[in-house]
Amino acid sequence: MKKLKKVLLVFLAATMVMALSACSGSSEAESAKSSQTASSNVKVGFIFLHDENSTYDLNFINGATQACEAAGVEYMLKTNIPEGQECYEAACELADAGCDIVFADSFGHEDYMIEAAKEYPNVQFCHATGTKAHTEGLSNYHNAFATIYEGRYLAGITAGMKLNEMIKSGKITEDQAKIGYVGAYTYAEVISGYTSFFLGARSVCPSATMEVTFTGSWYDETAEKEGANKLIEDGCVLLSQHADSMGAPTACEKAGVPDVSYNGSTASACPNTFIVSSRIDWAPYFAYIIDAVANGKEISTDWVGTLETGSVVLTDLGGAAAEGTAEAIAEAEAAMKAGKLHVFDTTTFTVNGETLTSYMADVDTDADYTADTEVITDGYFAESSPEFRSAPYFDLQIDGISLLDTAY
Repeated sequence: MKKLKKVLLVFLAATMVMALSACSGSSEAESAKSSQTASSNVKVGFIFLHDENSTYDLNFINGATQACEAAGVEYMLKTNIPEGQECYEAACELADAGCDIVFADSFGHEDYMIEAAKEYPNVQFCHATGTKAHTEGLSNYHNAFATIYEGRYLAGITAGMKLNEMIKSGKITEDQAKIGYVGAYTYAEVISGYTSFFLGARSVCPSATMEVTFTGSWYDETAEKEGANKLIEDGCVLLSQHADSMGAPTACEKAGVPDVSYNGSTASACPNTFIVSSRIDWAPYFAYIIDAVANGKEISTDWVGTLETGSVVLTDLGGAAAEGTAEAIAEAEAAMKAGKLHVFDTTTFTVNGETLTSYMADVDTDADYTADTEVITDGYFAESSPEFRSAPYFDLQIDGISLLDTAY
């Protein structure tokens, strides 16, 4: 009898475990289903300055479609929206169309996005490269950027490796290791980009110098091509850019000058000169804001993507890359992730011959660009810090870089 009771007890216990497991599995399944349903109820609207013909906007478009399709959410795209009242109108149209999130991708869209955010308090407005979220104090307006200066630095290493190869082969001498750079505007974002690129190049090729020219436009293929040709004629033996068309890369391909592009590979159009490209992958940010809205979480006022979040990436190396480049990139990236390499380490550059120990940057944007925040921390310039703001504020003109002109 005791043996029978024992068997019955074991059977009952096993039955209860199975029942509890079934309930647990059901609960997990319901939770997953609930989360999926929450995401599927989110609708996202995107505003782009240009269309897929712009390398800059195409990078955003690819990230947007990738993130939305992965999350199973509905989305709307508005392309070729100027940095004017048209942006406000587009933002309102997207909000009226039921979008829970409205995102814009260009610096000049910011004031119009803020205007729309005030009018639609129940819609989340997110903006790339903007500077005002941390001072506006709106719960539904947010800025985002990434530590792309780290990607630029790594891309700069590929340039320095190429210069070393050219020096070793006798194609150029050490004092001819001059880089050309085509920039859009003389803004902090562009200055930060070309400076970090130069520092990366000089970390492996100490004799490197740089000349920069500006087009006064984010997208002007003719001006970018003319700028590239001017730099090549002036003796620049390798080029890079912070402008959005194929003007500079195609000029390099025609002239046989090695090129480091931005926002995507140009290998198919420039097979003989393409080295590498750095870019911000925006898919992680879009996934983040979709999840936040779907699950009632707060969106960071200033979100900063990093190498670790998969937001800062390099393309595959092109055929023009020098031998040993992949290993040099891997070594530097590991040092960055370990906190042993800081791009704007003040011991690696000077300004007017002096090493910086302090610098007040214009972080809280105002019309007079008033310096307001100490940004030298532990011996390096703390660029795009979540503590300050996500968009770049590095605006120093360091030694070794010459500006041929300016455009504000």
